[in-house]
Amino acid sequence: MIKRDLYLDRFRDFYNIPIIKVLTGMRRSGKSTMLQLIQDDLRNSGAKESQFFTLNMESVEGLAIGKAEDLMPKLTAFFSSLKEGEKGYLFLDEIQLLKGWESIVNACNTSYNADIYITGSNASLLSSDLATLLSGRYVSFQVHPFSFSEFVELYSHLGKSAPDLFLDYVKIGGMPSLKYFDLQVSPSIQALKDIYNSVILRDVVEYGQIRNTDLLQRIILFVISNIGNTFSALSINRFFKSENRTVSVDTILSYLALCENAFFIKRVPRQELPGKKLLAVNDKYYIADQGFREALIGNNQSAIQGILENIVYWELVRRGFDVNVGKSGDKEVDFVVNKSGETEYYQVTYLLADESTINREFSALSSISDNYRKIVLSMDNLDLGRDGIDHKNIVNWLLE
Repeated sequence: MIKRDLYLDRFRDFYNIPIIKVLTGMRRSGKSTMLQLIQDDLRNSGAKESQFFTLNMESVEGLAIGKAEDLMPKLTAFFSSLKEGEKGYLFLDEIQLLKGWESIVNACNTSYNADIYITGSNASLLSSDLATLLSGRYVSFQVHPFSFSEFVELYSHLGKSAPDLFLDYVKIGGMPSLKYFDLQVSPSIQALKDIYNSVILRDVVEYGQIRNTDLLQRIILFVISNIGNTFSALSINRFFKSENRTVSVDTILSYLALCENAFFIKRVPRQELPGKKLLAVNDKYYIADQGFREALIGNNQSAIQGILENIVYWELVRRGFDVNVGKSGDKEVDFVVNKSGETEYYQVTYLLADESTINREFSALSSISDNYRKIVLSMDNLDLGRDGIDHKNIVNWLLE
């Protein structure tokens, strides 16, 4: 089991504090495993097994609970069994499947000496009901598929070099459940298709009560075919018109929002530099894991520029940055990132193959007049940094 210290380091600040910890993320991204890792961490800090109450709402026991009120007697019995002054640790997995769960969680947080951890696979978990009931008393963390450094750790037993493993990562991605296949492509792709069907059918179609599933699939395929490209809902609308299909912009926006709520795609807005004004049109969309593109379209290597952007985007998010796409005059800056008041600029390209490519990638950053750090990432091994702009190999950067 990969320990995932990046997340544990963040969770530890909130251990034993009466703030509800909410773990969100796409299905099969590792949220249940994170609950196990948190329990192991708490055990190592002195917590006892008798202090843990764990329930997965997708388990046989969880499915047998018809409504939130049926769970309360079990929770009451658990907290009553604790010694005086002893804290009870409550772990509720895929809690959104239990209707009315918000009131139960709020009651436990209010009435008992409880440390509560819940997970969910839809952004509606943090909707108005929860925000109203638990205002100021919860903190949320999004759990992502494996980063490349975790991927390298997971498959270190195969004896492959980091550059070779990166080729595997580009193709099949970092969904945790693929670990059972040891980088075998065929079963990995089949598993990714099954996960995709689960996410779309359960967390998009059912939740959004979508009837036109064919249209939904076509919109998703358009998005993942255009990773790394700027476009708008109007662009998708025009694409469908070219196919003699009539689809309203509002419908497209609604379907995109549902996919984003299921953590399957992420819309990244553009901002104008140096004024940092957010632009109203032509965002970029990134997919939760590049392996899904290989499973649904195939040949990620043929779209390597967009795939590399996708990988870098999520790595920046994992590292705690707020990420936008930048526009400096008529030049695009792939990523403008901010953390703790500090800004960095990133340009991502496959190879700096010739002087014209080098000039294009570096000039987008040199056109920005401030003194924040500027970095070009590529697959080149030679350091081609110039004019105060750093250059790094993507594989090495991912392993920093």
